[in-house]
Amino acid sequence: IYSRNKKEHANHRRIILELLRKEKLYAKFFKCDFWIQTVPFLDHLIDSQELHVDPAKIKAVKNWASPTTPIEIRQFLGLASYYRRFNKYFSKIAKSLTIQTQKDNKFVWGKYQEMAFQILKHKLCEALILALLEGNDNFVVYCDASIQGLGAVLMQKEKVIAYASRQLKPYEENYTTHDLELGAVVFALKIWSTIYTAQSILCSLIIKAFSMCSIRKS
Repeated sequence: IYSRNKKEHANHRRIILELLRKEKLYAKFFKCDFWIQTVPFLDHLIDSQELHVDPAKIKAVKNWASPTTPIEIRQFLGLASYYRRFNKYFSKIAKSLTIQTQKDNKFVWGKYQEMAFQILKHKLCEALILALLEGNDNFVVYCDASIQGLGAVLMQKEKVIAYASRQLKPYEENYTTHDLELGAVVFALKIWSTIYTAQSILCSLIIKAFSMCSIRKS
């Protein structure tokens, strides 16, 4: 039962218990928790204001041995990717590992792959704490684009809600800088489209990118 404060929670709890009694339903006491400040949900920990990585997953990552096959890399990247919203540079760091999982590439595990693996482990074990959404307005998205990939940060009221990034597709590697910037804007708008509306978001690159397009067309 979610409530915004203690008084509201006490009232909510009373309503639920009275409803159970009315319908002659019974809750087992040992399966109930009351006045909980933090709740585990889908391998995350959620409190009243913030989102955290589940400590159990952090422990698993700390003990993860270096991969020796493409399959083992995919398994690790599967877990790391699940928490990519906590890692601002996930796609950039993971690029050398992702290449090793491609079908036509010979598997090579060298110092660069090991370095990327250890950095991803460290980033996940030291994951930033993200803020929870407050309503559906006051969003700001900061976009970044380079030959190494696209990145974006979703913020609300000067608090980080999530990070997102991806590697460039082969045809995008030939894009000009302003085309990549436009691509970053589109990427951010698509990936968080369920969170915000067109009326509620300010994107830091959108004016610059479209201005460049206008100049080029003229």
